[in-house]
Amino acid sequence: MKDLTHYIDGARVPGQSGRFSDVYNPATGEVQARCPLASKEEFDDAVQIAAKAQPAWCATNPQKRARVMMEFVRLLNRDMDKLAETLSSEHGKTFPDAKGDVQRGLEVVEYCIGAPQLLKGEFTDSAGPGIDMYSMRQPLGVTGGITPFNFPAMIPMWMFAPALACGNAFILKPSERDPSVPIMLAELLEEAGLPKGLLQVVNGDKEAVDAMIDNDTVQSIGFVGSTPIAEYIYGRGCSNGKRVQCFGGAKNHMIVMPDADMDQAADALIGAGYGAAGERCMAISVAVPVGDETADKLIEKLVPRIEKLKVGPYTAGDDVDYGPVVTAAAKEKILGLIESGVEQGAELVVDGRDFKLQGYEDGFFVGPHLFDKVTPDMDIYRQEIFGPVLSTVRAKSYEEALGLAMDHEMGNGTAIFTRDGDAARDFANRINIGMVGVNVPIPVPLAYHTFGGWKKSAFGDLNQHGPDAFKFYTRTKTVTARWPSGIKEGGEFNFKAMD
Repeated sequence: MKDLTHYIDGARVPGQSGRFSDVYNPATGEVQARCPLASKEEFDDAVQIAAKAQPAWCATNPQKRARVMMEFVRLLNRDMDKLAETLSSEHGKTFPDAKGDVQRGLEVVEYCIGAPQLLKGEFTDSAGPGIDMYSMRQPLGVTGGITPFNFPAMIPMWMFAPALACGNAFILKPSERDPSVPIMLAELLEEAGLPKGLLQVVNGDKEAVDAMIDNDTVQSIGFVGSTPIAEYIYGRGCSNGKRVQCFGGAKNHMIVMPDADMDQAADALIGAGYGAAGERCMAISVAVPVGDETADKLIEKLVPRIEKLKVGPYTAGDDVDYGPVVTAAAKEKILGLIESGVEQGAELVVDGRDFKLQGYEDGFFVGPHLFDKVTPDMDIYRQEIFGPVLSTVRAKSYEEALGLAMDHEMGNGTAIFTRDGDAARDFANRINIGMVGVNVPIPVPLAYHTFGGWKKSAFGDLNQHGPDAFKFYTRTKTVTARWPSGIKEGGEFNFKAMD
């Protein structure tokens, strides 16, 4: 078993606190490494190194910063398989899912190559007599991010790529459950030309999180994780005068109208509900068929598809639909919520509670589950399960289905499957949810649009990536300039007026 490190000032640095967190192989249940948990002092030291490196980077013109991002994209493509292999070994997701994790982060880096255009300000000539006005977008300084276990490559890149492209330094506190890939990304960025000290990776737990929130040098914080922690970081960070964006949990509904293509809807639910073992904030965890006939048809289509799902370790290659969940505690929580669903009266149509994988009996595998006749008062409906569990809530009408999604406290993503353009348009216009799919099950925007939910799924005024990221990681400065005129009547220039 090996001890992992932090990444400080361009080097892998052992932890000094004496505290560690176990990193598991989710497929076998074995501890494969120990992740150091930084003390407040270690975190503060990393911030000071970043603060010293940032002014020179800020003074580097945006085009040169963009060239670093261009080279970083090349290196990400070069090392894609290596990154995905490491990611899968610590997270448990299949190799194709792991490559997708890296790819979706890479796409945001590609967007950041446009930093020279995205950082341009505005200019008004002759705003008044002899007066010009212009604005500049300037970096904040030292920025920070706290990222979750479920996308250990993508979400860090969603944060640090725009932050660095804008001229900031960045302190990353990744999940201690799968911490290796973020350090690999930092090394690749420095290979691409990023000066040392601008991207620090500090592993840790709540002590490191609180150190980030309370450190006066850190100007902004991004967070992705559960809603309670998002609320905590947002409230405490804002009270400390920081710019904060926090993204929390989700309970994503997919409305299935009677006129929908049921095969298409069922296939979409399989990928969106069970892909990556359901450990995605954009997973569809609630299917809402409109009418009992629609529900019966949908269940009929879903059951054989679910029963054919192949669950196994990432080492099995493309022959696996999803892998284990990340820890034993995650598995225990999922199974506990499934039991509550049974106890509270939901119909467990597909029961994966007894799933065992030969040779991997100690792994954190959870079989696929399908509930029918779930009601809004049940725990499996109200809470985010974050596992391979799909709940079916039957609605009598379109308005009832719409109301279910609108009334839930989470508002991350949603979808509607229908052939009716009017229904789809009405749904997209009225729904109080941040990301909407029309016959698209996981409506994650591409890198040049912004990603973010509503209600208790997001806290803060600006979303992740896209144009919002460049607004979040910069401040606008507006300059009003007046120059005394040195021109006489008739057009002759009076040099004495300029003395």
